[in-house]
Amino acid sequence: MTQKETKKSLDIFGKSNYIWMLVGALLITAGMLLMTGGKSADPNVFNASEVYSFRRITLAPIVMIIGFLVEIYALFKKA
Repeated sequence: MTQKETKKSLDIFGKSNYIWMLVGALLITAGMLLMTGGKSADPNVFNASEVYSFRRITLAPIVMIIGFLVEIYALFKKA
């Protein structure tokens, strides 16, 4: 085998796979950031509307699941 054939056989993913992986990682990170916050200034006060908001309970997990699906697509996409 030549050096070029060896290099080709070692490349598991192509450039587009890595781009899709980056997009998936950014979506997962965005979902994690959407879940942050909700801290109260007074630790004795619990603000349920802030902790259980649409953003934290619904939107963030959906964004993260989309990110994981993009990662799976990136792994199985042919280079």
